[in-house]
Amino acid sequence: MQKKNKRFWWIAIPLILLIGYFTIDAFTQKSISSVPGDFEEVAFVRNEQNKGGIVRIYAVTVGDIANARYDACADLFPTNDYGSSTTIYFFDKNKPYATELQLEAPHYDLNQYDAISIIKRRGANN
Repeated sequence: MQKKNKRFWWIAIPLILLIGYFTIDAFTQKSISSVPGDFEEVAFVRNEQNKGGIVRIYAVTVGDIANARYDACADLFPTNDYGSSTTIYFFDKNKPYATELQLEAPHYDLNQYDAISIIKRRGANN
């Protein structure tokens, strides 16, 4: 009886620790709000991806332009391999910014809005 109890704990304790680790990791993932620059995603569009790669386009506002870390923010957006691309347009939060995007270029009204930075990322096998 004691041997069964001991074997149970040898299995249960690592399993509990593993579940605890995954739970903590899931709730402590970085987001764009944790990167210096007061970033906020305000628009997103993605293709249907019936043929070819995934195309994602984001509009993000920046509240603290002087301290903004654009590359660190862009690293948090998804990218995929095989012809996929992710484009992030950064806009000054204190000026008019795009809240709607389209897949066709230009992705927003260039006469109304002015991006302060544009970062494009592609997957590893492009």
